Amino acid sequence: MEGQQRWGFGGRLDPLLKRARRIAIAVIGGTVLLVGGAMIILPGPALIVIPLGLAILATEFVWARRLLERVRARVRRATAPDAPDARKPDSGERRSRTIFEK
Repeated sequence: MEGQQRWGFGGRLDPLLKRARRIAIAVIGGTVLLVGGAMIILPGPALIVIPLGLAILATEFVWARRLLERVRARVRRATAPDAPDARKPDSGERRSRTIFEK
């Protein structure tokens, strides 16, 4: 109720301001997310811009918050010190032989 006392509108403008804020965050966050998506093909730091767009959207939207948490969990798993390296085959893993190997 602090905003009502400060502005003196008696609560009539409060829902309008909330809606305007939500729309502004959706437009700004969506734009940042689309620019990050374009940076996957174009040169640029897509891996930084896409989570930034999700973080902006996550301030107002639950779906973006959940998606951002999934992205954070994947990054944590990928950067963990005990994470398996995708380039090295696992020593316990059996390789399938090709027709050219004996």
